[in-house]
Amino acid sequence: MQPDARAIVFDLDDTLYPLERFVRSGFAAVAAELQRGHGIDAKKAFRVLTSATRGGARGRELQVCAEHFRLPDAIVGDLVDVIRLHRPSIRLPRVSVDAIEQLRGRWRIGVLTNGLPDLQARKVDALGLRFLVDVVVYANALGDGRGKPAPEPFHEVARTLGVMPARTVFVGDDVRCDVFGAACAGMRTIHLKGSHDMSPRVDACYADATAATMADVPALAEALVAEDWSVDVA
Repeated sequence: MQPDARAIVFDLDDTLYPLERFVRSGFAAVAAELQRGHGIDAKKAFRVLTSATRGGARGRELQVCAEHFRLPDAIVGDLVDVIRLHRPSIRLPRVSVDAIEQLRGRWRIGVLTNGLPDLQARKVDALGLRFLVDVVVYANALGDGRGKPAPEPFHEVARTLGVMPARTVFVGDDVRCDVFGAACAGMRTIHLKGSHDMSPRVDACYADATAATMADVPALAEALVAEDWSVDVA
């Protein structure tokens, strides 16, 4: 590893793009499947699914949909597979593209994500991230398979990027999996706050910086690594 190399690593869901967009893409795939296989109007099915999310049934949308259209309970497992295996219709927000482009050339850039590796890989492909970053690591394919906040995924992404953990900045929205996990692995951390974030202020203990949006990340990362470098050479 080159001692002066530096890297920035991003979480995927609700960091580089809003997870809600993937959920809606999955609901659209489910609605299309219900129309093909059961003659249910796709627009009506999609409305039932999205209304269930807004109506307090988050996490049970497929069950609500099955009940609404009087489908057998066993169909829920099949619909889960539809979401898992569909080609996501999602795009990387402009703010994320701009942040990555500001960092490219001066930083080594990685993505470290929890979740089923095959599902997360489809998200990565749909977002075009393979053309924007140097490395993508699927945390649940490493160590004991539980993913972040275990240290192995963080160490592996740093090793793959060829950068020491102390010269790596991790950016994520989850205070436990991302901020706490990266800090324990020896990385600097930026907590990306979002309107969905209802987490307690654990980040106050572990985050080196807090970003309101991805637009704040490049400058914060520069300050964190510059701070580290000044300490290293003192």
